[in-house]
Amino acid sequence: MTEAGFQDIASAIQGVSGLALQPGQGYLLASRLGPVLRRHGLADLPALAQRLRAPGAAALAREVALATATHETSFFRDEIPFRHLAGEALPRLAAARPAGAALRLWSAACSSGQEACSLAIIAAEQRAALGGRAVAVLGTDLAPAMVARATAGLYSGFEIRRGLSEARRDRWFTAEGENWRAGPALRAACRFATANMVEEASLPGPAFDVILVRNLLIYLDTPTKERVVELCARRLAPEGLLYVGAAEVLLSLRTRLAPLATCHGAYRLDTPTARAFWEGA
Repeated sequence: MTEAGFQDIASAIQGVSGLALQPGQGYLLASRLGPVLRRHGLADLPALAQRLRAPGAAALAREVALATATHETSFFRDEIPFRHLAGEALPRLAAARPAGAALRLWSAACSSGQEACSLAIIAAEQRAALGGRAVAVLGTDLAPAMVARATAGLYSGFEIRRGLSEARRDRWFTAEGENWRAGPALRAACRFATANMVEEASLPGPAFDVILVRNLLIYLDTPTKERVVELCARRLAPEGLLYVGAAEVLLSLRTRLAPLATCHGAYRLDTPTARAFWEGA
């Protein structure tokens, strides 16, 4: 495939999902786009590039973007954000909210839903520390197939073992043959929907107390990172927190967020209100 052909496909993908492919990543296209080529009767990647250049290729571009998306996830991935949420963030936010108001948590780019389930488990386990306050978890992903999986809440034994103790597994999931299904309490606490983080995601309801957009920014170029972070900042409550992945930092970006001193990867709005709430100054 020529460099121009690679760029045609890479540009189509970036326009949909924000994924910024580098010239040396042609192997990714070759390994993931075979089914797309067969479905459309295309002989090879150059033929796909030519089709993407033609008018009316938006649906094909979306199909290509979904096929190349990364859906790596696990329960309680990296642990640090979940410890901070359980020990500090959720109790403090709960104490500051009006009576009867639920805490709203958003797992953005949630893949098959393990992160959203992890949030719901933490909230349920900390219910006493939250004063019995209700917690609503929203998980969103670009891929409808991932949203369907997350909604079904069915995980393989391998997926369950990645991050879940046996005690948590037995409390929150029910065995179905060799798989495990999220129990009624988890499924009631979580709602899943399709949303594209590189677009202006339309999400109903009030602002979110906590947003997790973890291990997405590493795949994006700087302008797209800034657009995604700005979207999150606009959806944060005044004292809300944004958590990013362990390998992600926002310091080089133009953003209205400031790092939280007590937790690596956590950010608050850079406002006097948020500063006073989290730092007491």
